[in-house]
Amino acid sequence: MSVVLIKELRERTGLSLLECKRALAATANDVEKAIEELRKSSGMKAAGKAGRIAADGVVMLRVSEDNSYGSMVEINSETDFVARDKNFLAFAGRVADTAFVSRNTDLGSLMAGELESAREDLVQKIGENISVRRITALATDEGVIGSYVHGNNRIAVLVQLKGGDTELARDVAMHVAAVSPRVVAPRDMPEDVLAKEREILTAQASDSGKPPEIVEKMIGGRIRKFLSENSLLEQAFVKDPDLTVGKLVAGAGAEVITFSRYQVGEGIERKAVDFATEVAAQLQG
Repeated sequence: MSVVLIKELRERTGLSLLECKRALAATANDVEKAIEELRKSSGMKAAGKAGRIAADGVVMLRVSEDNSYGSMVEINSETDFVARDKNFLAFAGRVADTAFVSRNTDLGSLMAGELESAREDLVQKIGENISVRRITALATDEGVIGSYVHGNNRIAVLVQLKGGDTELARDVAMHVAAVSPRVVAPRDMPEDVLAKEREILTAQASDSGKPPEIVEKMIGGRIRKFLSENSLLEQAFVKDPDLTVGKLVAGAGAEVITFSRYQVGEGIERKAVDFATEVAAQLQG
């Protein structure tokens, strides 16, 4: 039996190798007939692909005409090929539009009903697991929401300023996309992150052989450097390294309130699978 046909059937149905093997054997290796039989016998559903890792995809954002509100979503696929598919992009756009118009940031209620049905239909049509991973939104009545999208919808940023204008907000969003700060200002760094960094730096400095008081000064200096490098306001502005983002914004009479940065697949553990080996192992018996 052809491994290629088994692979095709598996990708199109999300069912196990053995189920696909049996279906092809029962239909004389006719993939289309095998799909029909599987749908009859197993109730083949999009849920069959739910366990497969969707770590590719796109991030999409929408911002109101008056720049007072913006929302951003990440929609995942299993491969970059599908992430560029027109049907996938149309679905992603529909999710982004719905989230923006409804101002809904709750995934459960957003995906209830028609959007979930559309997702399941797309999974069946494309043959990959598709998931809507996260949503965020920013709003202001005393400033501006800026946005920036980079790399074919691979990175997207929303920034909220108090004061300022859309050009400044876009510049700050572009900087966030490029440099990826963790927080707005040093005071915003979570205590657990600082504690972990101090633990690492202490271990490094302790091996220097220097007196304890010198070691403590070394750690203090490195913590300050860590905070400076990871705080938006203290970073050198990408378009003018002689100017920090804090000085850029303050010079325009504005203030950065918050930001959100999405990068496709960040934090998702990708699992490499050798399909040929998997097929051989399961077909041996």
